[in-house]
Amino acid sequence: MNACIWLTAHREKYILPNYKCGKKHFTAALTGTSWTTSAQMGTLFQLFKFPQLSFGPYDHILSDRNQYSSLYQMAPMASSLSLGIVSLLVHFRWSWVGLILPDDHKGNTILSDFRNEMERKGVCIAFLKMIPATWMSHFNKFWKNMDETNVIIIYGDIDSLEGLMRNIGQRLLTWKVWVMNIEPHVIADYFMLDSFHGSLIFTHHYTERIEFTNFVQTVNPYKYPEDIYLPKLWYLFFKCSFSDIDCQLLNNCQFNASLDILPRHIFDVSMSDESISIYNAVYAVAHSLHEMRLQQVQMQPYENGEEIMFFPWQLNFFLSDVEVRDQRSLDWRQKFNTEYDIINLWNLPNGLGRKVKVGSFSTNAPQGHQLSLTEQIIQWPEEFSE
Repeated sequence: MNACIWLTAHREKYILPNYKCGKKHFTAALTGTSWTTSAQMGTLFQLFKFPQLSFGPYDHILSDRNQYSSLYQMAPMASSLSLGIVSLLVHFRWSWVGLILPDDHKGNTILSDFRNEMERKGVCIAFLKMIPATWMSHFNKFWKNMDETNVIIIYGDIDSLEGLMRNIGQRLLTWKVWVMNIEPHVIADYFMLDSFHGSLIFTHHYTERIEFTNFVQTVNPYKYPEDIYLPKLWYLFFKCSFSDIDCQLLNNCQFNASLDILPRHIFDVSMSDESISIYNAVYAVAHSLHEMRLQQVQMQPYENGEEIMFFPWQLNFFLSDVEVRDQRSLDWRQKFNTEYDIINLWNLPNGLGRKVKVGSFSTNAPQGHQLSLTEQIIQWPEEFSE
């Protein structure tokens, strides 16, 4: 419904965050994190060849250029994820593990990858849980056989597994190690007694974007008064007075309030797979607009002050060829040798958790040296015996 309102330019004010009705037109759409959201929106955008950049996990369905010719995925493929995770299992001699996957095409694909790698390395599957979209209706069945192993792999995206992750967090399973490709957004307030304390997470390796970090640390409603979302954050996090009429802060605000001072379980300013994809998407659109306007100026004379007009579909030519900051095109994932960082979750007092890099996995490294770990700094679950 929101997509229809968005496309038909409904006149009701502030239906969507940062949505404004006026003469200015949209240039591109950023969608995610679920592949279903991007696919549903993409069906509509495709009708108008409207540029769409997805910042969710890579999905082979969305790479179909016949169906989504104006959709660009910013995330790399997870082609080596199963190899990396199974290498970790072999390193710690964990040969009896559980699998929790989404019950969709992505879950079936990664299941095939895991089975092949596990069979090759002598790792057995203790149980397999395929989580449907309506998993709450199978709630009681889900927890059967969960005690058969203390090492469990979870694969999926945070949108489709949010309910599951929250339920696990509420159960205080302090004797299990979770090996995942997503970070849970559930952090407990009671120190080490947290289901996800000691979890190991595989995230794509990326270079830290200093300018992005600086932006998040210094952003505030006074610096960007046109943004209607920031005042709501300041109202929630810093108890500022807030006007529902015009979405503006009123008073009682700390002038030096910053997202950087908030605990990680409330707002995490560090970069993640999603934030780096959003950063690259915004950069790709800005770079494409610059290149397109530069070409227009060179090809056509304009009077001083005359606005250069264009249609969003014209941006597709430049988006398909743009280079994203690290000198790789938007199709870099097709030829990219994957490297993962291995992150260990620490839950400190009062929910002040930390994400600590404890290793890496690279397909570029020689055989036998692809996995690198600093075991002495790994924090394990409170009741887990390695």
